[in-house]
Amino acid sequence: MLTRRDFLKMTGAGMAGATLLGATGCDLTERIRNIRNDPPGVKEGTNVVLIIIDSLRKDHIGAYGNDTIQSPSLDALASDSLRFTQAYPESIPTICARRAIHTGLRTWPFRDWIPPKGEDIILQGWEPIPNYQTTLAEMMQAAGYGTYLVTDNMHQFKPSYNIHRGFDVFDFFRGQTTDNYKPAWTYPKDKVDQALLKGNVPAMTGQMRQYFANVKERKTEADWFSPMVFSQAADYLEVLSEGGPFFLTVDSYDPHEPWDPPEKYVKMYDDEPYNLKEPFSVIYGPSSYLLPRELERMKARYSAEVTMMDRWLGRFLDRMEELNLFDNTLLILLSDHGVAHGEHGYTGKPDNVLWPEVTDIPFLIRLPEGKGAGQTSDYYASTHDVAPTILSFLGIEPQQELDGQDLSVVLGSGEPEARPHFSIGYNDHVWARDDRYVMFSTNQGADAKLYDVQQDPGMHNDIAGNEPNIVKRMFEGYILRDAGGPLPTYDYGTAAR
Repeated sequence: MLTRRDFLKMTGAGMAGATLLGATGCDLTERIRNIRNDPPGVKEGTNVVLIIIDSLRKDHIGAYGNDTIQSPSLDALASDSLRFTQAYPESIPTICARRAIHTGLRTWPFRDWIPPKGEDIILQGWEPIPNYQTTLAEMMQAAGYGTYLVTDNMHQFKPSYNIHRGFDVFDFFRGQTTDNYKPAWTYPKDKVDQALLKGNVPAMTGQMRQYFANVKERKTEADWFSPMVFSQAADYLEVLSEGGPFFLTVDSYDPHEPWDPPEKYVKMYDDEPYNLKEPFSVIYGPSSYLLPRELERMKARYSAEVTMMDRWLGRFLDRMEELNLFDNTLLILLSDHGVAHGEHGYTGKPDNVLWPEVTDIPFLIRLPEGKGAGQTSDYYASTHDVAPTILSFLGIEPQQELDGQDLSVVLGSGEPEARPHFSIGYNDHVWARDDRYVMFSTNQGADAKLYDVQQDPGMHNDIAGNEPNIVKRMFEGYILRDAGGPLPTYDYGTAAR
């Protein structure tokens, strides 16, 4: 496998400061300096960088055992970090996971859920951070930290979701699929026709038209989304390193679909002739709608997106190194969920597809000066552990009781609270595991699937029919106990019944 440095050299991605700062560097510097109001007593301290990568599958990273997909930046970071081998989101998908990340509270079991008005996405738990909950950024801000968020995640630019709360600067790159950024009628017809697969729902036509209208002015790789996010975040470091302390969140929507990286990345994983429809996006359902060659191409495009994201993550990490920020910065990197590519007969992330390709996430913690580098833990780390880990490590008292655990103690003499099992909620489905079994079903326990992950880690042999007592034990003893009782059911658009 290539090293991060070798990869950057191969792709011509040297970290020239002038290139990163570009024409907006001075404007950015003034923006941050005009906002900063460093209180007395916090000039010296530990900085925090939180990196969230959307839809990044754990099994597509070299540090987690993949030997074909190039991820040298992630691999290098993992070698300097505490790496969790059994990390899972406490709830799925995007907004649910981020609510947990930004509050330290579990969002599941989605009680008292009110579907947001005017949204295309109607999934249990998909709602704003409640006003009565204090965000991590607000707590960091109260402790004297400068707080900054750079993202292109299309759901977070809406103030109604409250993701922005507590951030001094909220920098959002527009243009994803449902963002009415540019006039949709300007879409390039040939590009959209090429992107629509047999079986795409009508909504996908509109999304592809909007997306390609939004991005049709791109000229160089630096104009793609993850390059813009990590470049802007690197620009921030130039200014933030002059004072301190700071809390910088970098949230990259890539490698979430559309999988539309520059062609050179696709050729790294598929250099054979291809003349079918391009699977830029995916249908959330059975993979049988795809021809075998189309499915192969989809996997290649996703892998290419991972590698492009990794390259620009590497540029950001190089800038941290050049500014000597690794000596006094706590860095956490994790994903919110994965995405299926036909491994169990499905693509996308439908709520009933809770196999490892969707549930298993990378989770890395790099302590200042690289303390504990290279260690691993099989603790069930999760999204709601991010806030308590950061606050506890910094010695900041949380402003509310948190559900998550301080994971940094794994590298010291302490231990987080024991988790002999773990549970996940996704819309009207649930998932649970212990050291032997994984079970998932509907909220009411129907359509259960059970796997012995000691014997069958890939979860291909469903034994639920042969082990009904184990299914019952996991649903009642894990799911319902964690939920505090029976799970709610909803008529979408109305109240719980």
